[in-house]
Amino acid sequence: MTLSNGRGDHEALREDIRQTRAELAETVQALAAKADVKARIKGSASQVTGRLRGQAANVTGSVRTQAEERIGEVRSSVSEANQAVRRRPVPWGAGVLAAAAVAAAIVVLVMRRRQR
Repeated sequence: MTLSNGRGDHEALREDIRQTRAELAETVQALAAKADVKARIKGSASQVTGRLRGQAANVTGSVRTQAEERIGEVRSSVSEANQAVRRRPVPWGAGVLAAAAVAAAIVVLVMRRRQR
């Protein structure tokens, strides 16, 4: 690398200085990013928000599924009660009212859970 006039050493030094400056600039940028607490907090907050939204969507879907299942069960029991009332109208009147009260209670509970 050394030329007879010594210019090769100077060029090599200049290239080393350029490379060191570039590496130093990258290091300074990385340190500045770490020191930017506001940006780091925003990033963490957005990650947490995304995670919570995903969990909320899962819970909402689960509650809807359970509510639909319960509503189906209530409809089935009401249908059975209607058929029984048609066969024997007098004794089943209280049963139908009880089934309707249970159905209403289930619907109210499901709605309250959705509001939370």
